[in-house]
Amino acid sequence: MVGRRITVENELRKQLEIIKRGVAELIPEGELVEKLKKSLKTGQPLHIKLGLDPTAPDIHLGHTVVLQKLRQFQELGHNVTIILGDYTARIGDPTGKSETRKQLSEEEVKANANTYEEQIFKILDKSRTKVVFNSRWLAPLTFADVIELAAKYTVARMLERDDFNKRFHNELPISIHEFFYPLMQGYDSVALKADVELGGTDQKFNLLMGRHLQKEYGQEPQVALMMPILEGLDGVQKMSKSLGNYIGITESPKEMYGKTMSIADELMIRYFELVTPIEMEEISRIRTGLEQGTLHPRDVKMRLSREIVTIYHGEKAALKAEEEFKNIFQKKELPDEVPEYVLDPNDLEDGVIWLPKLLTLAGLVAGTSEGKRLVKQGAVRIDDERVNDPEIRIKPENGSIIKAGKRKFAKIVLK
Repeated sequence: MVGRRITVENELRKQLEIIKRGVAELIPEGELVEKLKKSLKTGQPLHIKLGLDPTAPDIHLGHTVVLQKLRQFQELGHNVTIILGDYTARIGDPTGKSETRKQLSEEEVKANANTYEEQIFKILDKSRTKVVFNSRWLAPLTFADVIELAAKYTVARMLERDDFNKRFHNELPISIHEFFYPLMQGYDSVALKADVELGGTDQKFNLLMGRHLQKEYGQEPQVALMMPILEGLDGVQKMSKSLGNYIGITESPKEMYGKTMSIADELMIRYFELVTPIEMEEISRIRTGLEQGTLHPRDVKMRLSREIVTIYHGEKAALKAEEEFKNIFQKKELPDEVPEYVLDPNDLEDGVIWLPKLLTLAGLVAGTSEGKRLVKQGAVRIDDERVNDPEIRIKPENGSIIKAGKRKFAKIVLK
């Protein structure tokens, strides 16, 4: 009996250490401990929930922070359910928004949901993951049921939510249907009888709503586990496709490797901890090596890039991407494949073209403003010759190689 108690205590300590890795906030930790104790004594796994609204077609590395945590729960033997919010996505999470979000059509949501299902299993164990749509329990609710649900929370409490509060005081519109978003997400936890719900720190209000509604419906409340928001390539704002500071998990190994190499040195350990499966002991040794100068930041970042590409494309692709990166940036060689841009003669004026316009046409920059900025920064080369004048007009030559920034190349082909 004593031996079994020691075994349970040791396993509890091990599970807590893994679960708390990288966690920003755990509400309340004491309840999680009790749930884990019960699970270990009865052999019944905990029911872990994550809701994803398929509001965009692709998942980036920032989204994977909570997915990696789910994978850890799976490896500890717990049950994982992914809720694809086909109903909640039609409203759109108002978190962090200063205006009402555009409602998505059912077709848009379904198309995005199919992509999500394909991408999440790059991280999660498909055989141990249940995927459900919240329309399964939200669609059958009658209007009387919705009224009953709405009666379990007050407008005053809803307006305590930071984004609603700001909009209310700034006299910006708040649509009634937006109040239903946290209620619907919370009701998901009731429908599933969730033990733990995961989310980013920006999801705190919604996760706590789940606890509140479970109490209202006579259930044991879930534990809210919040993961940090991952900073993007700029090192400041959260990773976001709209900000262009993201690493997409479906991007090519070369692009993924190159983007990871561009992150700030001070973010390396954070990325190791949040988006790779590397053991914490190993990460601690890497941190110590960086602090003591026994490890070079470049080598550590190459290790990080290799680990990330391996997760999504395999070790062989990661090693190839690393070799190509070395060829381009350390040996100053060109990549194996340089995209060609066929220049239309109609884009020339008297045989010349404004360089920022050419960069835009070739797809090397988003627009001429970005092109001018890169040229001013000395980040544009033509046949390995740096160009610094943003107003320069050049006479393109067939086969010329243009390089913009660190990773983008184009070979000019004249018609």
